[in-house]
Amino acid sequence: MADILERVLDKGVVIAGDIKINLLDIELLTIKLRLLIVSVDTAREMGIDWWEHDPSLSSRARAVGGQAELADENTRLRAELTALRERAAEKGP
Repeated sequence: MADILERVLDKGVVIAGDIKINLLDIELLTIKLRLLIVSVDTAREMGIDWWEHDPSLSSRARAVGGQAELADENTRLRAELTALRERAAEKGP
């Protein structure tokens, strides 16, 4: 049994799949299935590191990924909007 486990962890077993249910172009349900039976080192050697970049699995991915970019863009757009409102108020009706 230990021999089999060592081989699986060394070579790896990966099962991945997505199931999406749509109705009239409206997404009703999404199921993401990622099953990885392998050592972390072997997974990285294989180029599999989705757990590091998936925002639902890693808080580091949330900070580094799209959320930080959206927050920066939101701040920039709010500053531009404030400047435009101030210019409009100076010009009057």
